[in-house]
Amino acid sequence: MLSVVIQAGGASSRMGEDKALKPFLGRPLIQRVIERLAPLADEMIVTTNRPAEYGFLNTSSRFVRLVPDLRPGRGALGGLYTAAASASHPFVAVAACDMPFASQNFFESAHRLMVKEEADVVIVKTEEGYEPFHALYRRETCLPAIEAAIDADQWKAIAWFPQVKVRTLSPDEIKIFDPSGLCFWNLNTPEDFLQTEQHAERQD
Repeated sequence: MLSVVIQAGGASSRMGEDKALKPFLGRPLIQRVIERLAPLADEMIVTTNRPAEYGFLNTSSRFVRLVPDLRPGRGALGGLYTAAASASHPFVAVAACDMPFASQNFFESAHRLMVKEEADVVIVKTEEGYEPFHALYRRETCLPAIEAAIDADQWKAIAWFPQVKVRTLSPDEIKIFDPSGLCFWNLNTPEDFLQTEQHAERQD
């Protein structure tokens, strides 16, 4: 059983507006992310401190639970805590709202690997570092470790990794899970939106 949590709590400072709600190919970006991952979800959650602005995500065929930060002001680590604490299911797929190519295939493959190897986290590490906001977490073990890191006044999203079993994907595995190489793209500026929309039109 899998909870999918879309993180929409960022400040979007470089965008100048809420990028989750910014139109991408004619509809809010977050709607695209949800639609890409909805087939996986036994439960769909969006973390946001402005739930009134996201009510449109609920339709006759889809219910999205809107959850505010449970540890306000704790940045990315607080966001992960909210994701894990709010989820009802044992496995939690976390994705950022600004990833237009969020990958269902990645999470399906990560889930199989997590179960097979009894891992607590399945995550990619690129040249730029870990990708905690397109990763899979085991709620039972990750939630107390994240909470302990917050209580110890740590701030990095991965500060608690030494306390759990982390399965880091190799470059070859990443190519299998994400052949397009696009699922970790994220959008921070209006220029990013324009360029990625053009790319998405070719991909879609």
